[in-house]
Formats: sequence, C-alpha cells, structure tokens
Amino acid sequence: MKEQSSVILEGSKALSPRAGLWWGLLGIVAFSFTVPFTRIAVSGLSPLFIGAGRAVIAAALATIALTATRQHPPSRAQWVRLAVVAAGVVAGFPLLTSFALTTAPAGHSAVVIGLLPAATAVEVVLRTRERPAASFWVFAGLGAAAAIMFAALQNGGLATLHWSDLLLFCAVLAAAVGYAEGGLLARELGAWQTVSWALVVAAPVMLALTLVSVSIEPPTASPVEWLAFGYLAVVSMFLGFFAWYRGLAIGPMAQVSQVQLVQPVITILWAGLLLHEQIGVPTVLGGLAVIACATLAVRTRLTRTITAPKTTTPIRTPEEP
Repeated sequence: MKEQSSVILEGSKALSPRAGLWWGLLGIVAFSFTVPFTRIAVSGLSPLFIGAGRAVIAAALATIALTATRQHPPSRAQWVRLAVVAAGVVAGFPLLTSFALTTAPAGHSAVVIGLLPAATAVEVVLRTRERPAASFWVFAGLGAAAAIMFAALQNGGLATLHWSDLLLFCAVLAAAVGYAEGGLLARELGAWQTVSWALVVAAPVMLALTLVSVSIEPPTASPVEWLAFGYLAVVSMFLGFFAWYRGLAIGPMAQVSQVQLVQPVITILWAGLLLHEQIGVPTVLGGLAVIACATLAVRTRLTRTITAPKTTTPIRTPEEP
C-alpha cells in the first residue's frame, strides 16, 4: 500500500502520549455543533434530506480529495469494513438523529448521546485486545448512567421516554460501531482516507435517498438553515472525522473514546447560545459530572497491551502515561 502521511507507522517520530486525546478532543469540538445545527436545519429541511444530503456533499469532497492525492484503493477486506463504518456514521447516526431532532430539544438529545463513549468503549473491547482497568469501566458506567437518568427525568420518568429517545439510542449504537471500526481502519488507511472511502461507499445509497426526499418534499429553507446544513455536510460529516479518527488511531481507543463525554456539555452550551434553550442547574451539575467522569476515565491505564489486527502496515502504539 502507498505510504500515507496520517498512518501511524513503526519507526516514525514518537508521538506524545496525550496526542490521541488532543486529536480526539479537536474532533469532538467539531462534532459538538452537530445537534444544534441539525435542530436549526430541520426547521426548514426534511430530516431525510438532511441525513442523506449532507453525506452526498461530503462524498463529493471526499472524491475530490482522494483523486487529487491519488490514494491507493483499499483491499477487498477493507472495503467490507468500510461498509460497516459507512452504515454506522455516514448513514445510521445522521439519519436517526435528524429524525429524532424533529421533536427532541437539542440539549436533551446531546445528553442522551452521552451514552456514546461507553458504547464505543464496549465495541473497542470487542474488536481489539485493549483491556481497560476496572476503574475505567466504573467511570464510563457513571457517565452513561448520568445520561440515562437525565433523559428519563427530562421526560417525566423511564416509563415516558419518547420515540425520539429510542432513535437517539439506536444512533448511539450505530455510531459506536462506526467509530471503533473506523479507528482501526485509520491505522491502516489513514484518518482522512478512512472517512473519505466510507463516504464513497455510501454515496450511491445516500444519493438515492436524497433524490427521494427532494421528490417528496422539495427543500425550501432560509439562509441560516442552509448554513447549518452546510456545516453538517462539510464539518460534521467530513472534516471533523479527520481529527477524530486520527485520535482513535493513535489511541488507546478505549480511553480516547471517553473524550466524547465532554461533547454533551459543549453542545448544551451551544444550544443555549444559538437556540436559546433553557440551561438549568441540574443540567450544569450533570455537565460537571460527565466532565469529571471523562477526566478520570482517560487517566486510567490498560491492563493488557494492545494487539492490533494483522495488516500489511506496521503499527506503533504510544505508551500509556
């Protein structure tokens, strides 16, 4: 395979032990605008158009980037794994959250999505030999429990969880699978190459869904709604993954995944500033709790070394701090 600048190769310049966390945090900051901007976009555009159309635009950008840099095509096995990534983060998460946000407030949705770090960590353990310490699972579990309790209390109890919450939970599962598989592929293909190839894989289906949505409900949106859609297509669906998959590739993936715990807190701030949603004391306290859980989780150590799946490209894993 052609050498890629973003692939972590053995013998390359040593990376900081915290490099994966910083790259992951940069990606999360980019993603933190996704929920409020989706909430803005669904005011004038159909959820199907938003979920599929943003992937079509991102796929066009990905095709230009891959062609301009003459990237070597993935192997047959990698194409199959890219399809898994595409199903999770190109199709599943955007479509499910777009439909959920037609009724769910942005701040509430952000905290439900706070389950994603724990779900990603579980998927990482299933797909790799990373084995975080018991304390890691304690902190990750506390963060997940806080998200579930927040969703229940906001809706009047567990018995009254809305259908939008079910869509959000399914979106979390889809994204967790896509994040874990994409992080592994980023070690072989490179960070931006992984998301670019995944977008190419999903492009035919997403283009068909976009055309269907246009035929059913032609898009008529305000300039602000189109700008929000543009951010979802260019940053949330494309550029943000450059940093996120880079961070996961450097790893350790289980620890880096916990950086996502701060995303609901940042998103709630954006929801208050951009959408004027009420931010109460319970929300602030919950935000501080998840930040604490994230901080403690990323500081835990692995109890076993990482053994990556066999690839044709050597992989270097930085030592834990």
